[in-house]
Amino acid sequence: MKHSAIAGLFITAALLASPAFAADKDLCAANLQKIDDFAASAPSLPENSLDNIKAAQEKAKKSQAAGNDKDCVEITSGLITKMQIRDPARN
Repeated sequence: MKHSAIAGLFITAALLASPAFAADKDLCAANLQKIDDFAASAPSLPENSLDNIKAAQEKAKKSQAAGNDKDCVEITSGLITKMQIRDPARN
């Protein structure tokens, strides 16, 4: 009886954790799309800023490709925060 209860707890924990991983994956992809849209629609960005955006995008895409969606979300969220500070009208 104890073994089946413990197994049930592990299965429940695994099922509850799954949506969190899916959420990170979706948020990573959505954030990368927001960054792409921002970079494409902001022709007045200085070249240095555009280079910083591209470098952060590459780092986030490498994290995403490695299956590390948490790092991807951290990188892209930080970049989106900077973009919102730079151009609050686009929020």
